[in-house]
Amino acid sequence: MTDTCPNVLKEWEQCFIDCLQNLGQDHDDASHDFFHFQRVWKTACQILDQDGAAADRLVVLAACYFHDVVVLPKNHPERSKASKLAAAKARELLQHMAFPEAQLESVCHAIESHSYSAGIVPETLEAKVVQDADRMEALGAIGLARVFYTSGVLRQKMFDPEDPMAEHRELSDRQFALDHFEQKLLRLPETMQTNAGREMAERNARYLADFRAKLLQELQGDYS
Repeated sequence: MTDTCPNVLKEWEQCFIDCLQNLGQDHDDASHDFFHFQRVWKTACQILDQDGAAADRLVVLAACYFHDVVVLPKNHPERSKASKLAAAKARELLQHMAFPEAQLESVCHAIESHSYSAGIVPETLEAKVVQDADRMEALGAIGLARVFYTSGVLRQKMFDPEDPMAEHRELSDRQFALDHFEQKLLRLPETMQTNAGREMAERNARYLADFRAKLLQELQGDYS
């Protein structure tokens, strides 16, 4: 178990906050903003408390705050490279802050492997915790808000009014936000790396499934 006392973590967290605020965001994606970083860290803490006794919390903290320091739009042709670009930028920023060199590689691996589109398998407990915490942002109420926000940014339709469940067509989450539920979001629980993350994901995936059921009901004119 890594003995990183709460005061040291708080000091580093403030350093990360100061760094990111001074850096500013070079994108306007509100689904990957500074508050997203903070939420991922809070979720990671919940996972660490249940399954992360052996984890290095400073590594997890740093990876949570810098995992999306470089963001490419979901429809960008090099979207799958975003996490590697973020890891490289994080390395540069952390070295400038005199972050412990011995923990730097672990931070970069956690950042590189957090991405769904990158397809990199997390090999450390810290990376697994960060990946799970980040994926929780795609589920529950936050996930519901983010999927339709992103759909609007990309000028996609909310759903196919003629065939919302894609019973007679191919699923296409590049066209319809609701298709993203089936193509990715509702499958996230099975990708979770920790027991705590999986339990959280299953609960919050049910929230999305219940929302979809209510939406389909209303599309039939039933608002009961």
